[in-house]
Amino acid sequence: MRPFVFVNLAMSADGKLSTVERRQVKISGNDDFSRVDVIKSDADAIMVGVGTILADNPSLTVKSQSHKDRRIARGRDENPLRIVIDSNARTPVDAEILHKGEGPRVIAVSENALGENLKSLNEFADIFVGGENRVDIACLMEALYENGVRSVMVEGGGTLIWSLFREGLVDEIYTCIGNVIIGGEKSPTPVDGDGYLKEEEFPKLSLIDMDKIDDGVLLRWKVISKEI
Repeated sequence: MRPFVFVNLAMSADGKLSTVERRQVKISGNDDFSRVDVIKSDADAIMVGVGTILADNPSLTVKSQSHKDRRIARGRDENPLRIVIDSNARTPVDAEILHKGEGPRVIAVSENALGENLKSLNEFADIFVGGENRVDIACLMEALYENGVRSVMVEGGGTLIWSLFREGLVDEIYTCIGNVIIGGEKSPTPVDGDGYLKEEEFPKLSLIDMDKIDDGVLLRWKVISKEI
């Protein structure tokens, strides 16, 4: 058994997450920010890859005090469990995610992630070890479910999202398409990694909903074919 996993992302009209320098840019607007805060506050956990931590240094906290209060009233921490997929334990010990906001954190590492940085990270987060050279995400998902996590929100980046698709672990995707063009053949996209080579391997999606939001459009997809 594993949690329900949904990806949330904002991309430019030409399908980019950020600039070629991986510099965070504003793609969506205030309505989308509010929407994201709602679904974040409803999730049991929120997950990112270490690349997102190194590039953007997010805290992944719930922003609205009313949403935090609602979580607390339900007997939950004010923020979801925050998880970093970090095979080699590269998360900086001063990262925002480790220090800002109440609530538990997990750094998921591979068996090869040894050293002083791992010991330092363990002062601020629980450490999950699984997989020889890279994190065994399927094993992590099983462990999360066993510990009561029923929903996981994934906020990137492209390498992590590729890994989740490769292992058939994505159930839904929220895609906010903004009204900007970023360009650049090396600019990060929603799903990077190795990519699929054969058309029959492509995961198939079914459109659940489509709405105009800010000056862009929000698409909600169900993944109907997860096996490669």
